[in-house]
Amino acid sequence: MPAQSIWTLLSWGPDGWSDDIASGVLVTIALALATLPIGLVIGFFVAFAKQHEEPSLRLAGNIYTTVFRGLPELVTLFLFFFGMPLLLQYIVRLFNPDATIDVNSFVAGMIVLALIFSSYASEVFLSAFRAIPKGQYEGGYAIGLSTWQTMRLVILPQLIRIAFPGLENCWLSLLKDTSLVSVVNLAETLRQSGVAARVTKHSFLFYSVAALIFLALAVLSSIATSYILRHLGRREAR
Repeated sequence: MPAQSIWTLLSWGPDGWSDDIASGVLVTIALALATLPIGLVIGFFVAFAKQHEEPSLRLAGNIYTTVFRGLPELVTLFLFFFGMPLLLQYIVRLFNPDATIDVNSFVAGMIVLALIFSSYASEVFLSAFRAIPKGQYEGGYAIGLSTWQTMRLVILPQLIRIAFPGLENCWLSLLKDTSLVSVVNLAETLRQSGVAARVTKHSFLFYSVAALIFLALAVLSSIATSYILRHLGRREAR
């Protein structure tokens, strides 16, 4: 391929594909960032359930992580994207027979990625819970803190510090897993690169661009998480 044609294909404007790929990158980042807090919250409560004294809560937490860690991510995505509209439509038509339900690709991807992310994050949180001595809980209760206050003021700061390296790995996996949503026509990085590859017949070029973009996002994420980890370390030292 002539060098000039490469720069033309990667240029901005009607003759190039950089603007389309850039919009896909924004969708990828938005999807990952929208999924992250949901997955963290679910993962925390699943971990809390798995180390709880109540057997039914432990069982529910174990079933949750077994299912969503055991199913292939793509199968889970297809089940939710194609199955959830049928279920919702059945429920809605009980009240309105003419109603139709469509599931947005972004929302479906966010739900599925949050379920997958939370199942792995829960194991990280669970390990962090087990690493905190029981004396920390007892010390909080001894000075008159309630269960919620002990969790918020004593346990959570330690939990975040211990769990953070593992959660960083979960975040990087989440970032890569956003590419799965391309199969349900969400215009993220891989989808836009694939369209460009099919139209221009330069598959190697555009899939290489997609690979470099994901690698760059991973490097930037590692830099950001390293900074946050150092900040947490300094705050704990103080």
